[in-house]
Amino acid sequence: MRGLSRTSFAAVTERFNAVAASADLGRLAADLHAVAVLLDGEPGLRRNFADPARPAEQKEAVVRSLLGGKIADAALETVVAAVSAKWSRPGDLADALERLSVVAAAADAESHGWLDDVEDELFRFGRIVEANPGLRLALVDQAAPPEAKAALLADLLGERVKPVTLALVTRLVQNPRGRNLETGLDEYIHLVAEQRQQLVAVVRSAVPLSDAQKRRLAAWLRTTYGRDVHLNTEVDPRVVGGFSIRLGDEMIDTTIAGRIEEVRRRLAG
Repeated sequence: MRGLSRTSFAAVTERFNAVAASADLGRLAADLHAVAVLLDGEPGLRRNFADPARPAEQKEAVVRSLLGGKIADAALETVVAAVSAKWSRPGDLADALERLSVVAAAADAESHGWLDDVEDELFRFGRIVEANPGLRLALVDQAAPPEAKAALLADLLGERVKPVTLALVTRLVQNPRGRNLETGLDEYIHLVAEQRQQLVAVVRSAVPLSDAQKRRLAAWLRTTYGRDVHLNTEVDPRVVGGFSIRLGDEMIDTTIAGRIEEVRRRLAG
């Protein structure tokens, strides 16, 4: 989000934080996601709610009439704050509600002591999908009923992951909101990490890193970036010497292949 939407999202988040303090966080997450999906499916409603020319009081009245009694009070107050705000584009309204739904799910996980588990499980699920084209095809098949996808995920993940993880993955698979599955998972992972104000780094090495190596690497990244960094590690036999780290859009490459490529670029320049 940029400009006006970024400012509005901050204001809506303030309201969300106030009502979430005493809310059923799992219900709040589900309700906010459901409203985001509703707005995706009703372009006219989305445009009207995001129309800066319409009085906030009028939009609030419509929201309370349409959703009152159908979603929890905390979700209703968050949606009211969202439609009363001004957005750079109509789609940002639904995006904001989805982001807050993931934040609520992350807070729910944190309240149960599951935050690390959920973050790791989302990352591992992404790698499972990446390694199984048939599974990915089944999950992204637009012709497949949402209920069938939910049943497949329940069979695949079931009690192997925390309930928050299963809920997040199921919502994303059933309603990707125009993103591919990998992009959606990356967004969810980063939102979960932000619950603890952490950055997420993907580390690839030819052999598994020891616990001591992980601690040293995490400490170095924390010193470098001024924030805690959660490490998602991958073993990749194609990595020759050293390791690579992807942190957001930034790549730190200490591999032999990376050094050779850097020399080639310099010579070409």
